[in-house]
Amino acid sequence: MIIPVRCFTCGKLIGNLWSLYEKKLEEGMSKCDALDELNLSRYCCRRMLLTHADMVDKLLCYNIYERKS
Repeated sequence: MIIPVRCFTCGKLIGNLWSLYEKKLEEGMSKCDALDELNLSRYCCRRMLLTHADMVDKLLCYNIYERKS
């Protein structure tokens, strides 16, 4: 799904960091180093990016309009 705009626990803005986080992982950086470089030091904010599952591509496979035809 879509990454939440703010951390659920502390309210820090994290929605804008998802694309930067993905780019750093693609460059070969470790998850820990990428989060440190994005200045995410709280466990709650780190959890938001580490546990996010991007499922938009999977959900697009289920088109309800094809079944109705």
